[in-house]
Amino acid sequence: MLLALAGVTGVGKSFFKDKIVEKLGFEKIKIITTRQIRTGEKNNEDKIFVTPEELNNLKKEKKIAYDFNMLGNIYAYTYEELFSEKNTVFELHYNTIYDFKKICPNLCAIYIMPKNLEDAKNNTRARHLSPEVEKKRLQEIDEHYNKITSDKNLINMFDYIVYNNFDKESEDSLIDLVKKIIITNKK
Repeated sequence: MLLALAGVTGVGKSFFKDKIVEKLGFEKIKIITTRQIRTGEKNNEDKIFVTPEELNNLKKEKKIAYDFNMLGNIYAYTYEELFSEKNTVFELHYNTIYDFKKICPNLCAIYIMPKNLEDAKNNTRARHLSPEVEKKRLQEIDEHYNKITSDKNLINMFDYIVYNNFDKESEDSLIDLVKKIIITNKK
């Protein structure tokens, strides 16, 4: 099963992805990116950091299934990762859902909605990004939230919507939902 988690920056996508891996045995899909590695990140864990030239070489070798630009950096997914027979999970940028549903029709997409948008913003501030990047991220949170809450066609592209109150109950609720999805997909 290919499972995607989407939501505004700071809503807990990485946290939930890690919990799904830990509790349900999914494997993380590693996104390839040309952005600079941040303090505390490790290459080849959640992300594979490459130069633009290395990414172009992967494209020439026809290994890239999908790529997109976000905040001046390129992000990409390989065919091998997206079309694995394993249970896999990854973070999806909300505005790529239309493309992903075409590329991967069996994709199960969960949108994580913050109960309180300010919590997501505070989580973003806690990342200690450069002032310029933090400003862009906070602006993107507002733009993203306004788009997802006003565009019915966009929100309807997601199979499930869950709310994160940044507590154990929210975590348990999401894990229970994924367990139900697994059972449904086995039938």
